[in-house]
Amino acid sequence: MAQASIGIIGGSGVYDIEGLENKRWEKVESSFGEPSDELLFGELNGVKLAFLPRHGRGHKIPPSEINFRANIDVLKRVGVTDVISVSAVGSLREHLTPGTFVIVDQFIDRTFARNKSFFGTGLVAHVSMAHPVCKRLGDHIEAAAKEANINALRGGTYLVMEGPQFSSLAESELYRSWGCDVIGMTNMPEAKLAREAELCYATVAMVTDYDCWHPDHDDVTVEQIIKVLLANADKAKTLVKHLVPHVGKDAKACDCGCRTALQYALITAPEARDVSMKKKLEAIAGRVL
Repeated sequence: MAQASIGIIGGSGVYDIEGLENKRWEKVESSFGEPSDELLFGELNGVKLAFLPRHGRGHKIPPSEINFRANIDVLKRVGVTDVISVSAVGSLREHLTPGTFVIVDQFIDRTFARNKSFFGTGLVAHVSMAHPVCKRLGDHIEAAAKEANINALRGGTYLVMEGPQFSSLAESELYRSWGCDVIGMTNMPEAKLAREAELCYATVAMVTDYDCWHPDHDDVTVEQIIKVLLANADKAKTLVKHLVPHVGKDAKACDCGCRTALQYALITAPEARDVSMKKKLEAIAGRVL
């Protein structure tokens, strides 16, 4: 099985990066079912990467049906330690115009139809989500965006809704009143599961349009949105290309607190832990089990 240190989760357009060598698709099995797709392995400037199409190639899987647990599990199994999530979002703020990238640092999880934890009956764990994004990775993304001359704003709250329908006007205004900045359907429970897997995780939220609160929302055409999506994909590829050397050369990565998130999280007494659960969690929690 191929190995990689950096995992990129996003749309298929992000993977066509100039200079990516030794590319190959490989199926990786998970004890949590089928992931969204095979992993695309490659090397960029000597750093091994693994790309995962969140919705599957061709965008076949809706947000509520993504097997987030399997996706994180397979990345952990191939040696990934740093996960970069690239996600399309709507804007809840006037200044976050279409085409802007937001390096979010907080989430509000409004999803309700998804498996949100690797743990459960027979093996209980509680991890901290006070700071759900790895600051170290956020610093690297910010630096890479500046190098690439990409308009990326640091900090913001991402409201994750269930979908697949978009917000009502009342919901959009409610989320704005809560102080949220962008809205999407995919980063929860992804971020929670990455924390349980002791992976460093950060999100690049790419604004495609304004959510329905905006007075000009109804005037936006599908053609305009697609144009922004394509431009965002090109910028995302450029960002990843600049980001990889920063992450790959980070000598302080091993000391990051994300990588010891389970140290004091397991609540179930060792003698009471379910054997089948322990086996299922070998890749995710083997370090503490």
